[in-house]
Amino acid sequence: MTVRVRFAPSPTGTLHVGSARTALFNYFFAKHEGGTFILRIEDTDQKRSNPEFLNDIYQSLEFLGIKADEGPYFQSQRQALYQEHAERLLKSGQAKHQEGAVVFPVPPAQVTFVDLLRGDITVETTLFESLVLMKSDGTPTYNFACVVDDALMRITHIIRGDDHIANTPKQVVLYQAMGYPLPVFAHIPLIVGADRARLSKREGATSVAEYREVGYVADAFVNYLALLGWSPGGDREQVPPAEIVKLFDLRKVKKAAAYFDQRKLDWLNSQYLKQMPVPDLARRLGERLVAKGLLPPAYDAAWLERVAAIVRDRLKVLGDIEEQHAFFFQEPPVYDPEAVAKFLRQDSIGAHLAALKARLSRLDAFDAGTVEQAVRGFCTEQGLEAKALMHPVRVALTGRAVSPPLFDVMAVLGQARVVRRLDHAAGTLAKAG
Repeated sequence: MTVRVRFAPSPTGTLHVGSARTALFNYFFAKHEGGTFILRIEDTDQKRSNPEFLNDIYQSLEFLGIKADEGPYFQSQRQALYQEHAERLLKSGQAKHQEGAVVFPVPPAQVTFVDLLRGDITVETTLFESLVLMKSDGTPTYNFACVVDDALMRITHIIRGDDHIANTPKQVVLYQAMGYPLPVFAHIPLIVGADRARLSKREGATSVAEYREVGYVADAFVNYLALLGWSPGGDREQVPPAEIVKLFDLRKVKKAAAYFDQRKLDWLNSQYLKQMPVPDLARRLGERLVAKGLLPPAYDAAWLERVAAIVRDRLKVLGDIEEQHAFFFQEPPVYDPEAVAKFLRQDSIGAHLAALKARLSRLDAFDAGTVEQAVRGFCTEQGLEAKALMHPVRVALTGRAVSPPLFDVMAVLGQARVVRRLDHAAGTLAKAG
C-alpha cells in the first residue's frame, strides 16, 4: 500500500502552531514511508475564507520546509463531486431531503474504528441521530466533504488532532454508506500552554507567522514542534529535519497532551544560531536589518560578519539583533535613561571620556587588543579602577548597560564611530540633567 496523507487547513485564519505540528507529522510520515503528501484547502466557508490567510498558509508551509506532492486542491472547486455523492445517497434511500437540506439519518448502532495511537474506539450512534450532508445553500458540511475528498484522493492515513475524535465515527458511517474503504486514523495530542489548556493567545504567539517574523530559525522551529508528542529516543533534543524524516515512527507519538515550553524553544533556537556559520547568520541578519531600515541595501557584508561573530552567542532569535544590538547600526545609538543616569552622570566622567577620546583618536591600529591596551593604560595613568571607566564607556558607545565584550564592540564600531560617540557622551550626556 502506497501511503497517501493530506493536510487540510481552512483559510479562515493564520496557520496555528498546532496545525503546523499536524502538517509536519503528516509530512514526516509520508516522507519516511516513501508516500505522497497532499495539500487540500477546505474553503467551503466562502464568507470567512480570505486570500491573505491562504497566502499565510503557503508561506508558513514553505518556512516549515513542507512541499506538497499533490495540490493544492480547493473544496470550493469540487462542489459538483459533493452534489453527485449526495444524489447517490438520495437515490439509494439512505439520505433524504429535509427543509432544503440533504440529511443522512443514522440508525442506532455502535461504530468502532481503530486509532493507531489509542486502539479500538467505540461510539454509540445515538449521540448523532442524523447528519446533514448538504446545507440548504447547496454547500457541503465539513464531515461530508471531508469523507468524499479523502475517499476520492485515496487517503490511506488520516493524521489529525485528537479534537477530531468526535468527528471520526460520523465519518466512518458515511464511508460505509458510500462503500468506500476506511483509512487508518491517528489522532495526535493537542498542544497545551502553561495553564494546561489548549495553546491560546494568552500564552503568547500562536501562529507560525509570528514565530517566523520574530526570527526563529526554520530548522529549530521544526525540530521543536516535532518533539511535541514524539521522541527520536535517547533523550535527544537537537534533531535536524532530515534526520527526523529517517527516524519518524507514527506509532511512537504519545497520547498525552504536549506542553509548549517557550523557554525550551528559545534555548533550542539559540543552539541553532550558535552553530550557524557566521556568513549565513550575517546574511539572515542583513535581510532583517535592511527590512527594518537599519541597514542600507548595499551594506558592507564583511563588516556585518564581524558584528554577527560577536553577537552570535547572545542571540535567542534573529530579532534580538534589532532589539538588543541596534547600537551597531544607529548613529547616535538610542540611550537608556537609567543607564545614562547611573554611569554617565558622575563627577569627572565627562572629563575622563573626553581624555580617553583623545587617546583613542591617536591610535594607528584599532583592533580589540590594541584598544584594550590603550584603555587599560589610560585607567592606570588616571588612577582609575578599570570598571569605573568601562561601564560609562559601554553606555556611551552602545546606549546600554549590557553589551557583548566591550573591546570587541569598539573594534567593530571602528575608530571614527567610537571617537564620535565618546565626544557626544562627554559633551552632552554627561552634562545633561
